[in-house]
Amino acid sequence: MMTIERRATKDELGKDVSDQLVTEIVAAQQDRGVAHIVLTGGSMGGQSLQSLPGAEGIDWSAVHFWWGDERFVPAGDSDRNDLEADNAALSALPVPAEHIHRVAGSDSAASAEESAAAYSDAIRAPKPGDGMFDVVMLGMGPDGHVASLFPHHPAQRTEDAIAIAVHDSPKPPPDRVSLTFECLGRSRQVWLLVAGSEKASAVAAAHVPGASRWDVPAAGVHGQDATIWWLDDDAAAELSHG
Repeated sequence: MMTIERRATKDELGKDVSDQLVTEIVAAQQDRGVAHIVLTGGSMGGQSLQSLPGAEGIDWSAVHFWWGDERFVPAGDSDRNDLEADNAALSALPVPAEHIHRVAGSDSAASAEESAAAYSDAIRAPKPGDGMFDVVMLGMGPDGHVASLFPHHPAQRTEDAIAIAVHDSPKPPPDRVSLTFECLGRSRQVWLLVAGSEKASAVAAAHVPGASRWDVPAAGVHGQDATIWWLDDDAAAELSHG
């Protein structure tokens, strides 16, 4: 089921996404005893975490955080998605360090391929729950890319893989590690968090019936139970109903 949640401003959108994330973590723990959440980078990624510090009803010892993609740069580099998440909220949460599943950077892995293999092993390893993510959050670029799956880039053609190395990214830095479409889709819910008028055309393109993920990667990710587009008014401006 695909739905659109639209808010007037980016700030309002971020707050409501974050509040709903708290609700979903609590629900996952009530149903299965554990919550597995995939985080995204960018400013919306940071805003999506703002309600977590101080949230009530969450057992932080039973929350696992993952990332949909990461830039293959050293730990602590300003380009890394996990640094932004740390600064936004993770450093303030009493989550066990081993439950924050970071993608190895260029300081600890010899190549993006080695990093992707290690990350695949971490996702594949037996863990609490049923092997499904509860919520995958994804930003989207003005070109329609999600994670590090870019339009017309050969990396998005990879099948039978969990995490892959991405080289020659059209957006710097050039080397990255990304979950595949197949892996991203192993989630109960996929949320696409999109704000800004510069992304309105890509949002509209992703909603054209039959849109190809080769052209608009954001059109190719779907949750098992729900796919939710969280949009501010600027990002939704070119949709046919608004």
